[in-house]
Amino acid sequence: MAHPSLAVPPQSPDPAAAIHYALLVKLAEAVPPDQIAYNPGDVLNVAYDAINVNYTVVTTLFGNDLATDINPLRVQKIVSFGFVAQDPAGNAVAAIRGTDSIEEWLQDARFLAVKCPVTPGAGLSEDGFTDVYESLRVARDPGSKTVASALPGMNFPNPLQSLTICGHSLGGALATLLALDVAANTPLASQLTVYTYASPRVGDPSFADTYDQLVPHTVRIANRLDIVPKLPLPPLYKHVNQVFDLNPGLKVKLDIPCQHHLTTYLHLLSLLTGGTVLPLDPGCAGL
Repeated sequence: MAHPSLAVPPQSPDPAAAIHYALLVKLAEAVPPDQIAYNPGDVLNVAYDAINVNYTVVTTLFGNDLATDINPLRVQKIVSFGFVAQDPAGNAVAAIRGTDSIEEWLQDARFLAVKCPVTPGAGLSEDGFTDVYESLRVARDPGSKTVASALPGMNFPNPLQSLTICGHSLGGALATLLALDVAANTPLASQLTVYTYASPRVGDPSFADTYDQLVPHTVRIANRLDIVPKLPLPPLYKHVNQVFDLNPGLKVKLDIPCQHHLTTYLHLLSLLTGGTVLPLDPGCAGL
């Protein structure tokens, strides 16, 4: 089946399309970071009501995890961050997971900004996210190609028709940086669509303005009771555009992890489809 609402996200995005890409990110999160569970040629299935699409894995994505004051040595360990895969119609997806250290990152509460290395004039980006992004590779070897530089020449099983970059939490920040890199520095800009879930702010107003100009086909999905999308704080940091706001009301427990989990985002999106309601994590139901 073809992707719903694939080419250009509408002003009010199709919740089923958002679920489609969130399920791919969930597959990325299901892999223990220190394991290579997906190998080139593996087939991954995404199914939700009328959606039933098989993807062939092209490569795993690797990088250094988000170091924090609590665990600064985390940055020295190379872990899997997700994968690039393609469906039979030629639609490719780069799915990027979050990290358990996001709560430690919240506790650090410094949010230092550095010059964004992706493209000249892109302003400042948060230093932790930037460090992780610069480590992202298509192999464990730190000298291997970066993801953005590898994508145009990647050995896709079918002619490339589109590229969607998606990520949750830290993965949303990395997806934002990757999308800007792809748009600014590769010939794939016209084929690019982005879906992020629970992404924190990534950069300053100059970064956000540059991103909005170069990556207009973006859907940034945020649960209004999730603390992570509210950080780092403005005015130093500014969100990129095209927010799709989710209102959990009292349906989800007022708890930081419960409001942030990808399963919560999937549940809230599924309530908007009129179809099958996807479950919350145990213990996260509200009133």
